[in-house]
Amino acid sequence: MLNRVRSAVAHLVSSGGAPPPSPKSPDLPKATSALPAAPPEAPRSPPARAERGSAAPAKTVEARASFSRPTFLQLSPGGLRRADDHAGRAVQSPPDTGRRLPWSTGYAEVINAGKSRHNEDQACCEVVYVEGRKSVSGAPREPSRGQGLCFYYWGLFDGHAGGGAAEMASRLLHRHIQEQLKDLVEILQDPSPPPLCLPSTPGAPGSSDPSHLVGPQSCWSSQKEVTHESLVVGAIENAFQLMDEQMARERRGHQVEGGCCALVVVYLLGKVYVANAGDSRAIIVRNGEIIPMSREFTPETERQRLQLLGFLKPELLGGEFTHLEFPRRIQPKELGQRMLYRDQNMTGWAYKKIELEDLRFPLVCGEGKKVRVYDLTQYEHCPDDVLVLGTDGLWDVTSDCEVAATVDRVLSAYEPNDPSRYTALAQALVLGARGTPRDRGWRLPNNKLGSGDDISVFVIPLGGPGSYS
Repeated sequence: MLNRVRSAVAHLVSSGGAPPPSPKSPDLPKATSALPAAPPEAPRSPPARAERGSAAPAKTVEARASFSRPTFLQLSPGGLRRADDHAGRAVQSPPDTGRRLPWSTGYAEVINAGKSRHNEDQACCEVVYVEGRKSVSGAPREPSRGQGLCFYYWGLFDGHAGGGAAEMASRLLHRHIQEQLKDLVEILQDPSPPPLCLPSTPGAPGSSDPSHLVGPQSCWSSQKEVTHESLVVGAIENAFQLMDEQMARERRGHQVEGGCCALVVVYLLGKVYVANAGDSRAIIVRNGEIIPMSREFTPETERQRLQLLGFLKPELLGGEFTHLEFPRRIQPKELGQRMLYRDQNMTGWAYKKIELEDLRFPLVCGEGKKVRVYDLTQYEHCPDDVLVLGTDGLWDVTSDCEVAATVDRVLSAYEPNDPSRYTALAQALVLGARGTPRDRGWRLPNNKLGSGDDISVFVIPLGGPGSYS
């Protein structure tokens, strides 16, 4: 679950311990206000709620809302009732009306066998436009769509103890990512290396004598390499953290129920970024080869463990160290500027305003593992190369190899330029994990129990927009 998993990662429990620090961004939305409008989206089904992208406060009707399914399923009231039927467990997919998901993405889902009242999974598939907030020089810039960026976005959210958190994350997480990318639009379009520091904010407070916080320069290693890719990773990581914090606020106000796992794919500037918090999974099947694209969301490095310890117990640092990490040692003259940093929750990088405490010597200088990144431009993909996303309802009873075998079997039965082949594959994966009803429950062909959980699957062809159709 977004909030619970991240708390577990930080070795904290919801009843105690301080939450991780918020990424600092003066332009982020307040807790009770709606995020900036995303590209036009249809209301979720049923439409008894505020439209996505409307000006309604973010905390409205989460817990009180009626059962809903992803917008792109276009379910009628009767279809919604069938989707909510635990006995029939009919597989749901977008209608074959000619208006397909981006990249001809395939999607299928099925409700659980009775473990919860409703299907607590949610899904989102969007094309999101990002308008730059300001130029690197700090001067305001006239809006121009030619200066912005678009990213493709897919998200699966596996709700636990209620569907409110998953529904909320499916509406808002991509907009948090959009917000985090606004400061990077100009930087990402510039082929030169990202600037280490951004100009200081006018009137930013400085320090008369910060030299006592600066340690020997000989202790500092060479400057770390920071890439455009790592900035996108940092933006996604910050968006996850902000979504988690917003969700925690809503839970405290009893506006949202439960928690959720989140598996997100972002395609931006030729690369696919896969971020996972929880036990959902993503794999690439390319020419029969299986490439894992996600892992469990747990602390992975000593860097993160030590940074967390420094954050939770700053008294151990003796006022001489900072738990934050920077690409190089900060100079006193850079107070008030915005420099790249990362904390215990991050493997990518983001910008923050340099404060007096940041001049202290860093606790660690290590490298961490990154969000999984796949460069689409490095390979010649065929129509049978796909990225498969699934909630744990799929993976509980299906191995990676079994998924790859289904990919080969189903796609080989369709013409390469038939865009419906990916929906057929998603349906086959869901049906294979669900099984068929028998006297002793839902069973697989080998008579083992099928998945009684909610099952949601995206199948994303790796050729990109318009390559195969």
